[in-house]
Amino acid sequence: MKKLFKVLNKKPDLINGSIVEELFVLGLPVMLSNIVQTLYNIVDAFWLGKLGKIALTAPTITFNVAFVFIAFSMGISIGGATLVAQYTGARMNRDAKQSAGTTILLMIIIGVASAIIGFIFAPPLLKLLHTPEDAFHATLVYMRVIFLGMPFMFTYLAFQGIVQGKGNTVTPMKINIFSVLINTVLDPIMIFGVGMPEMGVMGAAVATDVARAIAAYLGVRYLFSNKSEIPLHIKDLSLNFKFVKKIFSIGFPLSIGQMATSIGFMILMGIVNTFGSAVISAFGIGNRIISLLTVPAMGFSQAATVMVGQNMGADNVKRAEEIVWKTVIIIAVILFSGATLTFLFGGGIVRFFINNPEVIKVGVNLFRIASYSVPFFGIMFAFNSAFSGSGHTFPILVLNTTRLWGIRLPLAYLWAIKMNIGPNGIFYAMVVSNVVISIAAFIWFRTGSWKKRIIEKRAFDKT
Repeated sequence: MKKLFKVLNKKPDLINGSIVEELFVLGLPVMLSNIVQTLYNIVDAFWLGKLGKIALTAPTITFNVAFVFIAFSMGISIGGATLVAQYTGARMNRDAKQSAGTTILLMIIIGVASAIIGFIFAPPLLKLLHTPEDAFHATLVYMRVIFLGMPFMFTYLAFQGIVQGKGNTVTPMKINIFSVLINTVLDPIMIFGVGMPEMGVMGAAVATDVARAIAAYLGVRYLFSNKSEIPLHIKDLSLNFKFVKKIFSIGFPLSIGQMATSIGFMILMGIVNTFGSAVISAFGIGNRIISLLTVPAMGFSQAATVMVGQNMGADNVKRAEEIVWKTVIIIAVILFSGATLTFLFGGGIVRFFINNPEVIKVGVNLFRIASYSVPFFGIMFAFNSAFSGSGHTFPILVLNTTRLWGIRLPLAYLWAIKMNIGPNGIFYAMVVSNVVISIAAFIWFRTGSWKKRIIEKRAFDKT
Protein backbone atom coordinates (compact mmCIF):
# COMPACT_ATOMS: atom_id res chain seq x y z
CA MET A 1 0.00 0.00 0.00
CA LYS A 2 2.86 2.38 0.82
CA LYS A 3 4.37 1.73 -2.60
CA LEU A 4 1.00 2.53 -4.19
CA PHE A 5 0.78 5.92 -2.44
CA LYS A 6 4.41 6.59 -3.34
CA VAL A 7 3.59 6.06 -7.01
CA LEU A 8 0.45 8.22 -6.81
CA ASN A 9 2.31 11.08 -5.12
CA LYS A 10 5.23 11.03 -7.54
CA LYS A 11 5.53 14.18 -9.64
CA PRO A 12 5.50 13.00 -13.27
CA ASP A 13 8.19 13.85 -15.80
CA LEU A 14 6.42 13.15 -19.07
CA ILE A 15 9.17 14.47 -21.32
CA ASN A 16 12.21 12.67 -19.89
CA GLY A 17 11.00 10.03 -17.42
CA SER A 18 10.64 6.27 -17.90
CA ILE A 19 7.73 5.70 -20.27
CA VAL A 20 6.29 2.64 -18.52
CA GLU A 21 6.68 4.22 -15.09
CA GLU A 22 5.02 7.47 -16.19
CA LEU A 23 2.18 5.52 -17.83
CA PHE A 24 1.50 3.92 -14.46
CA VAL A 25 1.93 7.20 -12.56
CA LEU A 26 -0.69 8.86 -14.77
CA GLY A 27 -2.78 5.83 -15.68
CA LEU A 28 -3.21 4.19 -12.27
CA PRO A 29 -5.21 7.08 -10.73
CA VAL A 30 -7.41 7.20 -13.85
CA MET A 31 -7.95 3.45 -13.59
CA LEU A 32 -8.79 3.62 -9.89
CA SER A 33 -11.19 6.47 -10.54
CA ASN A 34 -12.88 4.61 -13.40
CA ILE A 35 -13.05 1.39 -11.39
CA VAL A 36 -14.75 3.21 -8.54
CA GLN A 37 -17.17 4.85 -10.98
CA THR A 38 -17.91 1.54 -12.69
CA LEU A 39 -18.34 -0.19 -9.34
CA TYR A 40 -20.84 2.49 -8.44
CA ASN A 41 -22.75 1.77 -11.66
CA ILE A 42 -22.75 -1.87 -10.63
CA VAL A 43 -24.01 -0.97 -7.14
CA ASP A 44 -26.66 1.21 -8.75
CA ALA A 45 -27.75 -1.75 -10.89
CA PHE A 46 -27.69 -3.98 -7.81
CA TRP A 47 -30.12 -1.78 -5.83
CA LEU A 48 -32.38 -1.10 -8.81
CA GLY A 49 -32.38 -4.82 -9.58
CA LYS A 50 -34.08 -5.34 -6.22
CA LEU A 51 -37.03 -3.38 -7.60
CA GLY A 52 -37.26 -5.74 -10.61
CA LYS A 53 -36.22 -5.84 -14.25
CA ILE A 54 -38.33 -2.78 -15.15
CA ALA A 55 -36.34 -0.58 -12.75
CA LEU A 56 -33.09 -1.90 -14.22
CA THR A 57 -34.31 -0.94 -17.69
CA ALA A 58 -34.44 2.80 -16.85
CA PRO A 59 -30.69 3.48 -16.45
CA THR A 60 -29.81 1.12 -19.30
CA ILE A 61 -31.89 3.07 -21.81
CA THR A 62 -31.08 6.47 -20.29
CA PHE A 63 -27.34 5.90 -20.55
CA ASN A 64 -27.53 5.42 -24.31
CA VAL A 65 -29.54 8.63 -24.76
CA ALA A 66 -27.57 10.76 -22.30
CA PHE A 67 -24.26 9.62 -23.73
CA VAL A 68 -25.07 11.40 -27.02
CA PHE A 69 -24.81 14.68 -25.12
CA ILE A 70 -21.95 13.51 -22.90
CA ALA A 71 -20.03 12.43 -25.99
CA PHE A 72 -20.16 15.92 -27.48
CA SER A 73 -18.92 17.48 -24.25
CA MET A 74 -16.14 14.89 -23.94
CA GLY A 75 -14.81 15.88 -27.36
CA ILE A 76 -14.64 19.54 -26.36
CA SER A 77 -13.05 18.63 -23.03
CA ILE A 78 -10.38 16.51 -24.75
CA GLY A 79 -9.75 19.35 -27.20
CA GLY A 80 -9.04 21.68 -24.28
CA ALA A 81 -6.93 19.05 -22.50
CA THR A 82 -4.83 18.46 -25.63
CA LEU A 83 -4.12 22.18 -25.94
CA VAL A 84 -3.14 22.39 -22.28
CA ALA A 85 -0.85 19.37 -22.68
CA GLN A 86 0.89 20.65 -25.83
CA TYR A 87 1.30 24.18 -24.48
CA THR A 88 2.71 22.66 -21.28
CA GLY A 89 5.20 20.56 -23.25
CA ALA A 90 6.24 23.70 -25.17
CA ARG A 91 6.42 25.64 -21.86
CA MET A 92 3.90 28.20 -23.16
CA ASN A 93 2.13 28.48 -19.82
CA ARG A 94 0.14 31.64 -20.50
CA ASP A 95 -1.53 30.00 -23.50
CA ALA A 96 -2.18 26.87 -21.43
CA LYS A 97 -4.03 28.95 -18.83
CA GLN A 98 -6.11 30.85 -21.39
CA SER A 99 -7.11 27.64 -23.20
CA ALA A 100 -8.16 26.17 -19.84
CA GLY A 101 -10.42 29.12 -19.02
CA THR A 102 -12.02 28.96 -22.45
CA THR A 103 -12.64 25.21 -22.05
CA ILE A 104 -14.47 25.65 -18.72
CA LEU A 105 -16.80 28.35 -20.04
CA LEU A 106 -17.57 26.35 -23.19
CA MET A 107 -18.42 23.26 -21.15
CA ILE A 108 -20.76 25.17 -18.84
CA ILE A 109 -22.66 26.58 -21.83
CA ILE A 110 -22.90 23.15 -23.48
CA GLY A 111 -24.06 21.58 -20.19
CA VAL A 112 -26.95 24.03 -19.73
CA ALA A 113 -28.04 23.60 -23.36
CA SER A 114 -27.93 19.80 -23.03
CA ALA A 115 -30.07 19.88 -19.87
CA ILE A 116 -32.78 21.91 -21.57
CA ILE A 117 -32.82 19.86 -24.78
CA GLY A 118 -32.74 16.50 -23.01
CA PHE A 119 -35.52 17.37 -20.57
CA ILE A 120 -37.85 18.59 -23.32
CA PHE A 121 -37.25 15.83 -25.87
CA ALA A 122 -37.05 12.83 -23.51
CA PRO A 123 -40.59 11.48 -24.30
CA PRO A 124 -40.22 11.32 -28.11
CA LEU A 125 -36.73 9.86 -27.76
CA LEU A 126 -38.04 7.03 -25.60
CA LYS A 127 -40.81 6.32 -28.07
CA LEU A 128 -38.28 6.31 -30.91
CA LEU A 129 -36.27 3.70 -29.01
CA HIS A 130 -39.26 1.38 -28.66
CA THR A 131 -39.07 1.58 -24.88
CA PRO A 132 -41.32 -1.16 -23.42
CA GLU A 133 -44.65 0.24 -22.23
CA ASP A 134 -44.24 -1.22 -18.76
CA ALA A 135 -40.93 0.64 -18.31
CA PHE A 136 -41.77 3.92 -20.09
CA HIS A 137 -42.82 6.09 -17.13
CA ALA A 138 -39.97 5.03 -14.83
CA THR A 139 -37.41 5.57 -17.61
CA LEU A 140 -38.85 9.02 -18.45
CA VAL A 141 -38.60 10.21 -14.84
CA TYR A 142 -35.08 8.83 -14.44
CA MET A 143 -33.91 10.35 -17.74
CA ARG A 144 -35.24 13.84 -17.04
CA VAL A 145 -33.62 14.01 -13.61
CA ILE A 146 -30.29 12.84 -15.06
CA PHE A 147 -30.43 15.55 -17.73
CA LEU A 148 -31.00 18.24 -15.11
CA GLY A 149 -27.60 17.33 -13.66
CA MET A 150 -25.71 17.62 -16.96
CA PRO A 151 -24.21 21.11 -16.27
CA PHE A 152 -22.51 19.73 -13.15
CA MET A 153 -21.12 16.73 -14.98
CA PHE A 154 -19.78 18.81 -17.87
CA THR A 155 -18.12 21.30 -15.51
CA TYR A 156 -16.36 18.42 -13.77
CA LEU A 157 -15.24 16.97 -17.13
CA ALA A 158 -13.68 20.34 -17.99
CA PHE A 159 -11.77 20.41 -14.69
CA GLN A 160 -10.64 16.81 -15.16
CA GLY A 161 -9.33 17.37 -18.69
CA ILE A 162 -7.46 20.54 -17.75
CA VAL A 163 -5.53 19.15 -14.78
CA GLN A 164 -4.85 15.87 -16.58
CA GLY A 165 -3.38 17.88 -19.45
CA LYS A 166 -0.93 19.30 -16.89
CA GLY A 167 -0.06 15.77 -15.77
CA ASN A 168 -2.20 15.60 -12.61
CA THR A 169 -4.50 12.57 -12.53
CA VAL A 170 -4.48 12.14 -8.75
CA THR A 171 -6.72 15.09 -7.81
CA PRO A 172 -9.54 14.08 -10.21
CA MET A 173 -9.28 10.56 -8.79
CA LYS A 174 -9.70 11.80 -5.21
CA ILE A 175 -12.70 13.99 -6.09
CA ASN A 176 -14.32 11.24 -8.14
CA ILE A 177 -13.90 8.66 -5.37
CA PHE A 178 -15.42 11.09 -2.85
CA SER A 179 -18.43 11.83 -5.08
CA VAL A 180 -18.95 8.13 -5.79
CA LEU A 181 -18.96 7.37 -2.06
CA ILE A 182 -21.63 10.03 -1.59
CA ASN A 183 -23.59 8.54 -4.47
CA THR A 184 -23.28 5.03 -3.04
CA VAL A 185 -24.57 6.13 0.37
CA LEU A 186 -27.46 8.16 -1.06
CA ASP A 187 -28.60 5.46 -3.50
CA PRO A 188 -30.36 3.02 -1.13
CA ILE A 189 -31.53 5.89 1.08
CA MET A 190 -33.34 7.65 -1.75
CA ILE A 191 -34.45 4.55 -3.65
CA PHE A 192 -36.03 2.80 -0.67
CA GLY A 193 -36.83 5.83 1.48
CA VAL A 194 -34.58 5.30 4.50
CA GLY A 195 -35.61 8.16 6.82
CA MET A 196 -37.35 9.91 3.96
CA PRO A 197 -40.12 9.25 1.38
CA GLU A 198 -39.38 6.36 -0.98
CA MET A 199 -38.39 7.68 -4.44
CA GLY A 200 -37.76 4.43 -6.32
CA VAL A 201 -36.02 4.77 -9.67
CA MET A 202 -36.08 8.56 -9.40
CA GLY A 203 -34.05 8.34 -6.19
CA ALA A 204 -31.11 6.79 -8.02
CA ALA A 205 -31.08 9.69 -10.50
CA VAL A 206 -31.31 12.35 -7.75
CA ALA A 207 -28.41 10.73 -5.88
CA THR A 208 -26.33 10.86 -9.07
CA ASP A 209 -27.08 14.58 -9.60
CA VAL A 210 -26.18 15.48 -6.02
CA ALA A 211 -22.85 13.66 -6.28
CA ARG A 212 -22.04 15.32 -9.63
CA ALA A 213 -22.81 18.77 -8.24
CA ILE A 214 -20.39 18.19 -5.35
CA ALA A 215 -17.68 16.94 -7.73
CA ALA A 216 -18.10 20.01 -9.98
CA TYR A 217 -17.84 22.36 -7.00
CA LEU A 218 -14.68 20.70 -5.66
CA GLY A 219 -13.06 20.66 -9.12
CA VAL A 220 -13.71 24.34 -9.82
CA ARG A 221 -12.57 25.32 -6.32
CA TYR A 222 -9.30 23.45 -6.92
CA LEU A 223 -8.67 25.15 -10.27
CA PHE A 224 -9.08 28.59 -8.71
CA SER A 225 -6.83 27.78 -5.74
CA ASN A 226 -3.08 28.16 -5.26
CA LYS A 227 -2.77 24.35 -5.14
CA SER A 228 -3.67 24.07 -8.81
CA GLU A 229 -0.99 23.34 -11.42
CA ILE A 230 -2.71 25.97 -13.53
CA PRO A 231 -4.29 28.48 -11.06
CA LEU A 232 -7.09 30.37 -12.77
CA HIS A 233 -8.80 33.71 -12.14
CA ILE A 234 -12.26 34.91 -13.12
CA LYS A 235 -10.72 36.94 -15.95
CA ASP A 236 -9.51 33.68 -17.53
CA LEU A 237 -13.13 32.58 -18.12
CA SER A 238 -13.63 34.05 -21.58
CA LEU A 239 -14.47 32.76 -25.03
CA ASN A 240 -11.13 33.66 -26.60
CA PHE A 241 -11.68 33.08 -30.33
CA LYS A 242 -8.13 31.84 -30.88
CA PHE A 243 -8.57 29.04 -28.35
CA VAL A 244 -12.21 28.34 -29.19
CA LYS A 245 -11.11 27.68 -32.77
CA LYS A 246 -8.30 25.36 -31.69
CA ILE A 247 -10.47 23.51 -29.16
CA PHE A 248 -13.13 22.87 -31.78
CA SER A 249 -10.59 21.88 -34.44
CA ILE A 250 -9.39 19.13 -32.08
CA GLY A 251 -12.59 18.37 -30.21
CA PHE A 252 -15.27 18.63 -32.89
CA PRO A 253 -14.24 15.49 -34.81
CA LEU A 254 -14.10 13.67 -31.47
CA SER A 255 -17.53 15.02 -30.54
CA ILE A 256 -19.10 14.08 -33.86
CA GLY A 257 -17.49 10.65 -33.72
CA GLN A 258 -18.64 10.08 -30.15
CA MET A 259 -22.13 11.37 -30.94
CA ALA A 260 -22.35 9.13 -33.99
CA THR A 261 -21.27 6.26 -31.77
CA SER A 262 -23.84 7.19 -29.14
CA ILE A 263 -26.66 7.52 -31.65
CA GLY A 264 -25.56 4.20 -33.06
CA PHE A 265 -25.82 2.67 -29.60
CA MET A 266 -29.29 4.20 -29.24
CA ILE A 267 -30.34 2.45 -32.43
CA LEU A 268 -28.65 -0.73 -31.25
CA MET A 269 -30.57 -0.35 -28.00
CA GLY A 270 -33.73 -0.10 -30.08
CA ILE A 271 -32.87 -3.48 -31.64
CA VAL A 272 -32.16 -4.92 -28.18
CA ASN A 273 -35.46 -3.52 -26.86
CA THR A 274 -37.45 -5.50 -29.41
CA PHE A 275 -36.46 -8.68 -27.55
CA GLY A 276 -38.05 -7.59 -24.25
CA SER A 277 -37.06 -6.66 -20.70
CA ALA A 278 -35.03 -9.82 -19.99
CA VAL A 279 -32.65 -9.18 -22.91
CA ILE A 280 -32.47 -5.47 -22.00
CA SER A 281 -31.47 -6.36 -18.44
CA ALA A 282 -28.82 -8.86 -19.57
CA PHE A 283 -27.46 -6.39 -22.10
CA GLY A 284 -27.32 -3.68 -19.43
CA ILE A 285 -25.44 -5.93 -17.02
CA GLY A 286 -23.10 -7.05 -19.79
CA ASN A 287 -22.31 -3.46 -20.75
CA ARG A 288 -21.47 -2.61 -17.14
CA ILE A 289 -19.10 -5.55 -16.81
CA ILE A 290 -17.47 -4.85 -20.17
CA SER A 291 -17.03 -1.22 -19.04
CA LEU A 292 -15.26 -2.53 -15.95
CA LEU A 293 -13.09 -4.78 -18.13
CA THR A 294 -12.04 -1.85 -20.33
CA VAL A 295 -11.10 0.38 -17.38
CA PRO A 296 -7.35 -0.38 -17.79
CA ALA A 297 -7.56 0.47 -21.49
CA MET A 298 -9.25 3.78 -20.69
CA GLY A 299 -6.76 4.59 -17.94
CA PHE A 300 -3.58 3.83 -19.86
CA SER A 301 -4.86 5.40 -23.07
CA GLN A 302 -5.76 8.62 -21.23
CA ALA A 303 -2.30 8.62 -19.69
CA ALA A 304 -0.78 8.01 -23.13
CA THR A 305 -2.84 10.87 -24.60
CA VAL A 306 -1.41 13.34 -22.07
CA MET A 307 2.12 12.01 -22.58
CA VAL A 308 1.82 12.14 -26.36
CA GLY A 309 0.44 15.69 -26.11
CA GLN A 310 3.27 17.01 -23.98
CA ASN A 311 5.93 15.25 -26.07
CA MET A 312 4.40 16.55 -29.30
CA GLY A 313 4.51 20.04 -27.78
CA ALA A 314 8.19 19.47 -27.03
CA ASP A 315 8.77 18.19 -30.63
CA ASN A 316 9.71 14.71 -29.37
CA VAL A 317 7.79 12.63 -31.92
CA LYS A 318 9.92 9.49 -31.61
CA ARG A 319 9.19 9.26 -27.87
CA ALA A 320 5.49 9.86 -28.52
CA GLU A 321 5.39 6.85 -30.88
CA GLU A 322 7.21 4.69 -28.34
CA ILE A 323 4.62 5.68 -25.72
CA VAL A 324 1.81 4.37 -27.91
CA TRP A 325 3.45 0.99 -28.58
CA LYS A 326 4.15 0.35 -24.91
CA THR A 327 0.54 1.28 -24.12
CA VAL A 328 -0.67 -1.30 -26.66
CA ILE A 329 1.34 -4.06 -24.98
CA ILE A 330 0.16 -3.20 -21.46
CA ILE A 331 -3.50 -3.04 -22.49
CA ALA A 332 -3.36 -6.29 -24.46
CA VAL A 333 -1.91 -8.29 -21.56
CA ILE A 334 -4.41 -6.97 -19.00
CA LEU A 335 -7.55 -7.22 -21.15
CA PHE A 336 -6.94 -10.73 -22.47
CA SER A 337 -6.61 -11.88 -18.85
CA GLY A 338 -9.86 -10.15 -17.88
CA ALA A 339 -11.69 -11.52 -20.91
CA THR A 340 -10.83 -15.04 -19.80
CA LEU A 341 -12.55 -14.44 -16.47
CA THR A 342 -15.78 -13.12 -18.02
CA PHE A 343 -15.78 -15.98 -20.53
CA LEU A 344 -15.53 -18.59 -17.79
CA PHE A 345 -17.73 -17.04 -15.10
CA GLY A 346 -20.33 -15.04 -17.05
CA GLY A 347 -23.29 -16.90 -15.56
CA GLY A 348 -22.26 -16.21 -11.98
CA ILE A 349 -21.71 -12.54 -12.80
CA VAL A 350 -25.25 -12.11 -14.13
CA ARG A 351 -26.74 -14.10 -11.25
CA PHE A 352 -25.14 -11.65 -8.79
CA PHE A 353 -27.36 -8.88 -10.14
CA ILE A 354 -30.61 -10.66 -10.80
CA ASN A 355 -31.52 -14.31 -10.25
CA ASN A 356 -33.77 -14.61 -13.28
CA PRO A 357 -33.18 -17.72 -15.46
CA GLU A 358 -34.08 -15.93 -18.68
CA VAL A 359 -31.73 -13.02 -17.99
CA ILE A 360 -28.92 -15.36 -16.91
CA LYS A 361 -29.20 -17.41 -20.10
CA VAL A 362 -28.90 -14.35 -22.32
CA GLY A 363 -26.03 -12.98 -20.22
CA VAL A 364 -24.05 -16.22 -20.45
CA ASN A 365 -24.36 -16.15 -24.25
CA LEU A 366 -23.21 -12.52 -24.35
CA PHE A 367 -20.04 -13.20 -22.36
CA ARG A 368 -19.17 -16.42 -24.20
CA ILE A 369 -19.50 -14.75 -27.58
CA ALA A 370 -18.13 -11.24 -26.99
CA SER A 371 -15.51 -11.51 -24.21
CA TYR A 372 -12.42 -12.01 -26.36
CA SER A 373 -13.32 -9.13 -28.67
CA VAL A 374 -12.99 -6.62 -25.83
CA PRO A 375 -9.15 -6.63 -25.84
CA PHE A 376 -9.21 -5.60 -29.50
CA PHE A 377 -11.48 -2.71 -28.59
CA GLY A 378 -9.03 -1.71 -25.84
CA ILE A 379 -6.07 -1.79 -28.22
CA MET A 380 -7.92 0.66 -30.46
CA PHE A 381 -7.92 3.11 -27.52
CA ALA A 382 -4.13 2.93 -27.43
CA PHE A 383 -3.80 3.89 -31.09
CA ASN A 384 -6.39 6.62 -30.62
CA SER A 385 -4.18 8.20 -27.94
CA ALA A 386 -1.74 9.14 -30.71
CA PHE A 387 -4.48 10.88 -32.68
CA SER A 388 -6.03 12.73 -29.73
CA GLY A 389 -2.70 13.61 -28.06
CA SER A 390 -1.32 15.05 -31.29
CA GLY A 391 -4.54 16.93 -32.01
CA HIS A 392 -5.21 15.10 -35.30
CA THR A 393 -8.56 13.61 -34.37
CA PHE A 394 -10.17 12.95 -37.77
CA PRO A 395 -9.10 9.26 -37.72
CA ILE A 396 -10.99 8.80 -34.44
CA LEU A 397 -14.13 10.20 -36.08
CA VAL A 398 -13.83 7.74 -38.97
CA LEU A 399 -12.98 4.75 -36.78
CA ASN A 400 -15.77 5.33 -34.24
CA THR A 401 -18.36 5.96 -36.93
CA THR A 402 -17.34 2.94 -38.98
CA ARG A 403 -17.32 0.60 -35.97
CA LEU A 404 -20.99 1.25 -35.25
CA TRP A 405 -22.60 2.45 -38.46
CA GLY A 406 -20.50 0.60 -40.99
CA ILE A 407 -20.16 -2.72 -39.21
CA ARG A 408 -22.05 -3.37 -35.97
CA LEU A 409 -25.50 -1.94 -36.74
CA PRO A 410 -25.87 -3.51 -40.21
CA LEU A 411 -24.67 -6.88 -38.97
CA ALA A 412 -26.80 -6.74 -35.80
CA TYR A 413 -29.92 -5.94 -37.82
CA LEU A 414 -29.11 -8.56 -40.46
CA TRP A 415 -28.29 -11.38 -38.05
CA ALA A 416 -30.60 -10.63 -35.11
CA ILE A 417 -33.70 -9.48 -37.03
CA LYS A 418 -33.57 -10.49 -40.68
CA MET A 419 -31.90 -13.88 -40.22
CA ASN A 420 -33.83 -14.44 -36.98
CA ILE A 421 -30.75 -15.44 -34.96
CA GLY A 422 -32.02 -13.38 -32.04
CA PRO A 423 -29.89 -11.58 -29.40
CA ASN A 424 -26.84 -13.70 -30.26
CA GLY A 425 -26.77 -11.94 -33.63
CA ILE A 426 -26.14 -8.67 -31.80
CA PHE A 427 -23.31 -10.23 -29.80
CA TYR A 428 -21.62 -11.64 -32.93
CA ALA A 429 -21.85 -8.18 -34.50
CA MET A 430 -20.00 -6.78 -31.46
CA VAL A 431 -17.16 -9.22 -32.04
CA VAL A 432 -16.71 -8.45 -35.73
CA SER A 433 -16.85 -4.66 -35.26
CA ASN A 434 -14.28 -4.66 -32.42
CA VAL A 435 -11.74 -6.84 -34.23
CA VAL A 436 -12.01 -5.12 -37.62
CA ILE A 437 -11.76 -1.59 -36.23
CA SER A 438 -8.72 -2.46 -34.12
CA ILE A 439 -6.90 -3.60 -37.25
CA ALA A 440 -7.97 -0.42 -39.06
CA ALA A 441 -6.67 1.76 -36.19
CA PHE A 442 -3.31 -0.01 -36.36
CA ILE A 443 -3.01 0.60 -40.11
CA TRP A 444 -3.92 4.30 -39.78
CA PHE A 445 -1.45 4.77 -36.92
CA ARG A 446 1.32 3.25 -39.03
CA THR A 447 0.78 5.84 -41.79
CA GLY A 448 2.26 8.47 -39.43
CA SER A 449 -0.27 11.13 -40.43
CA TRP A 450 -0.53 12.20 -36.78
CA LYS A 451 3.16 13.15 -36.36
CA LYS A 452 2.76 16.93 -36.35
CA ARG A 453 1.85 19.11 -33.39
CA ILE A 454 -0.99 21.58 -33.84
CA ILE A 455 0.21 24.51 -31.70
CA GLU A 456 2.22 27.38 -33.16
CA LYS A 457 6.00 27.36 -32.86
CA ARG A 458 7.57 30.33 -31.12
CA ALA A 459 9.98 31.18 -28.33
CA PHE A 460 9.17 29.51 -25.01
CA ASP A 461 6.88 31.52 -22.75
CA LYS A 462 7.74 30.70 -19.16
CA THR A 463 5.31 33.13 -17.54
